[in-house]
Amino acid sequence: MARPSQAQDQALLQSGRELFADAGCAGLSVRKLAEHAGVNPAMFHYHFKSKELFLRTLLQQIYEQMFESLQLEATHDGSALQRLEQSLLAIGRFLGANRPVIARVWADAQGGEAVALDFMRANAPRHLFLLMGLLDEAERDGAIAAMPGLQRFVFLMSSVLAPILIAGGVANLGVAPVAVAGMLEPQVLSDDALRARIALALKALAPAGPGPRSKGKSHA
Repeated sequence: MARPSQAQDQALLQSGRELFADAGCAGLSVRKLAEHAGVNPAMFHYHFKSKELFLRTLLQQIYEQMFESLQLEATHDGSALQRLEQSLLAIGRFLGANRPVIARVWADAQGGEAVALDFMRANAPRHLFLLMGLLDEAERDGAIAAMPGLQRFVFLMSSVLAPILIAGGVANLGVAPVAVAGMLEPQVLSDDALRARIALALKALAPAGPGPRSKGKSHA
């Protein structure tokens, strides 16, 4: 018997993306997914077998989209510092576009949801080691000051990326004063704001004194 169209798989996964942020692992039901996707619930089980396997597929698909972009920037031509800058820009844009989903995964993991915990344990080391590797390479080039690797990684994440999640949460909750709420998009969430934070953070990590060592011949 021929397998039904994979369009149903993608319709269910797209509905999962749209519903997950509000429902989370526990609240996302097969009935709601099937209804939202316009798919017979029986076909959900045909394609994904169980809600747990669906959630694992959904979260992994979202992550791979980000990691593929991150890897592309990390392996481009250019200095380690340039590749680090572009990698931070890629992951920052991903967070900005997917912050409700990321916030829900984090909340579910803190709440002990097994799928969210397993997802974070399996994937967090991947981008952590990639970015830390770029930082180490930039240090060897003389573009980043020598300091403990995890310390500077945490500094970058907190200064460049954390504001996206914090400001996004504040905006979604509507708890910011009116005067501040209007500043969140241009000063925190926009692409220009992200680029500005990256530039400031990398400047803070730069070594004191002369700039990066040249890889060409030195001149007297």
